[in-house]
Amino acid sequence: MRDSFHSLTDALDGDELLTTGEAAALLGASRQHVVNLIDRGDLPATRIGTHRRVRRGDLLAVRSASVRSTRDQERSLWLGIAVAGELVRDPRRTLEAAHTTLAETARPNRWTKEWADLLDGPLFGVLRALTSDTVHARELRQNSPFAGVLSDHDRQQVLDAFRDSAARR
Repeated sequence: MRDSFHSLTDALDGDELLTTGEAAALLGASRQHVVNLIDRGDLPATRIGTHRRVRRGDLLAVRSASVRSTRDQERSLWLGIAVAGELVRDPRRTLEAAHTTLAETARPNRWTKEWADLLDGPLFGVLRALTSDTVHARELRQNSPFAGVLSDHDRQQVLDAFRDSAARR
């Protein structure tokens, strides 16, 4: 019965906004758990007045996402940490490069919009997106505007270090 309920809810509109209570019911969790997911950045939400709303598509992505990162997501996290180092070392140049990449994006989407908002906000928000291992941060990094910030040499060093680290596990 639960699987058929999930299949039915999956077929509905992914852009539909849900209350935290409705999201909790779909997850089979408490409303407080949904609020915690939002507060940690694991589940994107918008505010309508004083109430939080969650896109059904985002909720379904969180529900279906594995808790453990994939190898690509782990590699992306390593690169994100390296970009964070560049950002801390030279914020102006790094943010300008990201803004340029976003401006040249042929087909803006919700991720480019979210990156644009982050780039216009406090630096800490960008650093958090680059270095966090939340489900949401993983997805955000897959659409990172920081391509080209690391030199080819630096990027290769990060990837080599990642491979060495992964081989030791």
